[in-house]
Amino acid sequence: MATGRTHRPATRSRGIPEATVARLPLYLRALTALSERSVPTVSSEELAAAAGVNSAKLRKDFSYLGSYGTRGVGYDVEYLVYQISRELGLTQDWPVVIVGIGNLGAALANYGGFASRGFRVAALIDADPAMTGTPVAGIPVQHADELEKIVSDNGVSIGVISTPAGAAQQVCDRLVAAGVTSILNFAPTVLSVPDGVDVRKVDLSIELQILAFHEQRKAGEEAAAGGDVDQAAPPVRAATSSSRKGPDGDMPAVMPA
Repeated sequence: MATGRTHRPATRSRGIPEATVARLPLYLRALTALSERSVPTVSSEELAAAAGVNSAKLRKDFSYLGSYGTRGVGYDVEYLVYQISRELGLTQDWPVVIVGIGNLGAALANYGGFASRGFRVAALIDADPAMTGTPVAGIPVQHADELEKIVSDNGVSIGVISTPAGAAQQVCDRLVAAGVTSILNFAPTVLSVPDGVDVRKVDLSIELQILAFHEQRKAGEEAAAGGDVDQAAPPVRAATSSSRKGPDGDMPAVMPA
């Protein structure tokens, strides 16, 4: 079976826009659900609704794949599943290493969706010697000293970082030096990588802060509509001398992202 090292997806060479690439997994998820229900064909309107996009955007995205559907019939579900899977590089085996096996790293290791989507967790790595040999999701944790050898032995090109923020850049540098060219970063920090290395960042706290913003705005709008503006969300207090102490000094009442 081919590994992630022997082949790269063709999306860039074929000139598919990044925005389209970002939507392909949404289409694939919707199509997979249709396939599991044995639905043979789907219209652009139905698929767009299932994926949460408008139908004109979907048709434009599929035109980059050379798929235009059949008038009055729609798109062949099984063929689109294959076509998008091939475009995303999911018709082959992608070995992945997860570095940082705390609560989040262990949860990622136990996630059952990787294997069904073309990703194989090849190794779990942690800097804590006490973790070495401990099985997580049936895979023994290996020590961080072995990182470079693990990457090389397993032909890994995708790394997942779930370490504390302070360790993430060093781990990233070691992964890149070992040959990893794509990184999924769960650490709450921005990573610096050389050209040719792709980083996708997942920050749950930022997403929650964005939702909090929308909730506060909705509460303010409801209060204003009810003529009770003074009882909207309370003002945020500025940091004072009583603020909690953090590693870098006074910790403001509202922490930056």
